[in-house]
Amino acid sequence: MSAETTSEIAPEITSVTGWGRTAPSAARLVRPRTYAEAVAAVRDCGPRGGIPRGLGRAYGDAAQNAGGSVIDVTGLDRIHVVDAGAGVVLCDAGVSLHRLMQVLLPLGWFVPVTPGTRFVTVGGAIGADIHGKNHHVSGSFARHVLSFELLTADGTIHTVDQGTDLFDATTGGMGLTGVVLTARIRLHPVRTSLMSVDTERARDLDDLMARLTATDHRHRYSVAWIDLLARGAATGRAVLTRGEHATPAALPARARRDPLAFRPSRLPAAPPFVPSGLLTRTTVGLFNELWYRRAPRARTGELQSISAFFHPLDGVPHWNRVYGRDGFVQYQFVVGYGQEDTLRRIVQRLAARRCPSFLAVLKRFGDADPGWLSFPRPGWTLALDIPAGLPGLGAFLDGLDEEVAAAGGRVSLAKDSRLRPDLLGAMYPRLDDFRALRAELDPRGVFVSDLARRLNFQESP
Repeated sequence: MSAETTSEIAPEITSVTGWGRTAPSAARLVRPRTYAEAVAAVRDCGPRGGIPRGLGRAYGDAAQNAGGSVIDVTGLDRIHVVDAGAGVVLCDAGVSLHRLMQVLLPLGWFVPVTPGTRFVTVGGAIGADIHGKNHHVSGSFARHVLSFELLTADGTIHTVDQGTDLFDATTGGMGLTGVVLTARIRLHPVRTSLMSVDTERARDLDDLMARLTATDHRHRYSVAWIDLLARGAATGRAVLTRGEHATPAALPARARRDPLAFRPSRLPAAPPFVPSGLLTRTTVGLFNELWYRRAPRARTGELQSISAFFHPLDGVPHWNRVYGRDGFVQYQFVVGYGQEDTLRRIVQRLAARRCPSFLAVLKRFGDADPGWLSFPRPGWTLALDIPAGLPGLGAFLDGLDEEVAAAGGRVSLAKDSRLRPDLLGAMYPRLDDFRALRAELDPRGVFVSDLARRLNFQESP
């Protein structure tokens, strides 16, 4: 399939950064509104190439391209078809998960996978092959994508189906195979827009892992918040939260009148300037103590809204500003089942280092999906936010990377902003296949990003 290139786009030079706000770079920002304009944008990327970008929720530099073009796909935002009988939606890549929820929930359907924010685009969800609280049951986002249209470096638009190499290279490929234009997605049926939530405390990491291992299969969604400042006998103490979509019978009478209502709450935005140093070991330690103590020892069946259960931070616009001018690093890794000692050592190292992280979550991954660079694999995954200005942080995280790689694990590319390129191949065994396909599909290196340059995606290091 091909498209005409009759439209012109007025680009602007702007500073672009990831959600962690750690390494801004200047690029030509182009906002196509039609497929023809998207083709023109790709053909006019210039010598520094281009990279597609959605709503900017990749934490690191995956959607940045210093000195080149950044193709903002949020102007491609149409929902074309909703098959409410079959539970399939066809939409543009610039449509956000938030918008899908607004449209689909009243029809009794929910997105099959959602991360901790609903402000990601469908294209970004495919490019990062996002995961959520239900990976142990439902896998990652790509498992539910039936097909997509991909604009490649030569200006051609391909229909890409599941089970093909191009599908597997693109899902998790961080935008480096082309621009996703549309996608067909299979949805999850729901009868209400509320969640039935169970909460319990775990006294330490071993207690938490035992609870998850024994009962995780009974719940569609599960996640544990960990206190990474707790030490000694309390190391890894946690609050474990599990959820299911509530049935109409569980709703109070008032909610039954409109059981599929979707009305996310919203608080005032964080101020544009927050002084660095606000999140210290002392302030985060106080928060962690309060958060752990206020959680019930055991509570079942609490009704929560979808936004409260899945996306609590979305209620505070620009919450990333609370880390101050230096920004923050989100570090997420996975190690396989059987590598619990590695997880214990890393949690102990984080606790001993006194990393002031109040956002730290542990989950279990299920079967891996076929994406060559897809992050999830069966095992334990820990994600945490750390202020970027913490002294010695780079060397400390390098040490964790080495331990993760030695255990056969990997770090998430959608979260990464500082991984060494020599570890990439050990973490992602299909990297050479990905490089070979890119060389064939994009010999001029049209699609490139700051992450791709930093990690040397063009050739083996």
